[in-house]
Amino acid sequence: MLELEWPWILIALPLPLLVYRFIKPASSGNDAALYTPFYGKLSSMMGEQNAEPKAPAGKRILLPGLIWILLLFAASKPVWLGDPVEVQDSGRDLMMAVDLSGSMEINDMVLNGRQVDRLSATKAVMNDFIERRRGDRLGLILFGTRAYLQTPLTFDRETVRTLMNESGIGMAGNQTAIGDALGLAVKHLRKRPEDSRVLILLTDGANTAGEISPLQAAQIAKEEGIKIYAIGLGAEEMVERSFFGSRRVNPSADLDEHTLQEMAGLTGGQYFRARNIEELNNIYTLLDQLEPVAQENELFRPSRNLFFWPLGLALLLSLIPAIMNIYLPGTLCAWKTDKGRNRHD
Repeated sequence: MLELEWPWILIALPLPLLVYRFIKPASSGNDAALYTPFYGKLSSMMGEQNAEPKAPAGKRILLPGLIWILLLFAASKPVWLGDPVEVQDSGRDLMMAVDLSGSMEINDMVLNGRQVDRLSATKAVMNDFIERRRGDRLGLILFGTRAYLQTPLTFDRETVRTLMNESGIGMAGNQTAIGDALGLAVKHLRKRPEDSRVLILLTDGANTAGEISPLQAAQIAKEEGIKIYAIGLGAEEMVERSFFGSRRVNPSADLDEHTLQEMAGLTGGQYFRARNIEELNNIYTLLDQLEPVAQENELFRPSRNLFFWPLGLALLLSLIPAIMNIYLPGTLCAWKTDKGRNRHD
């Protein structure tokens, strides 16, 4: 079926006639913007030999009028719509909230045989996780002292992965606003279909900033039907070396596991503990097993643009006057010369 996306453009169809009817033609005096006297001399030298009889007014406006109609038709964006196709949209609306506080720079993770900070390990695992989430809408929240929506819910996994990789420790502040991150996630998930709202929260500490507590935000998430999966990141033991020797410390002493467990349990989710990159990868693999929730089917009509057909035809028709100016005057001159000779003979 043929359809015009911008049919209102066709209102301009009578515009040339209105201009011809109500606007006076330009003066033929010497007040032209560009004055070329040699054209006048050339015309006088050729005399009446190149004079051509004027065509009737109707024929003179036929070609320009047809070109004008074709241009307007092309500008109105004609498209050919195919038969409706029903597409089933299944998947989850999955928001990921990642901690960027100062403690994420602790080098207690091992990636490919070398010590890396917690954020680097998180990026390495999340890249694969994001790639596997085909059919899900993904969103990204980065939080520290403040919580920011880095990527709204989208099917564009490449953009989510790129913005995750470009994040840096401390870019949202050095403290940890877990409650604000939950509240921001609830704000963007609450309008999505029920039974498909999922939040994955990754942090390595306790709530030390923000305007709302994590449990208050979790209660709101429960009321909105949002399931929270919380991940506590960080090793339980690492060796610190100094001038006075080495000692073993717990780099995850500040991790508030009790609150994270209560948050997840309140919303029907789970809490996971990731002490190393292998456990973190296993957690995201387990999260991959979430069953997709079928959403409403959507009707899709394939469309094909047709504007280039009238545009191309208008271009071809506009070449006709140029071709006539090149070939027709010579033909007319030769015809008139032969006619004059016959008359003298």
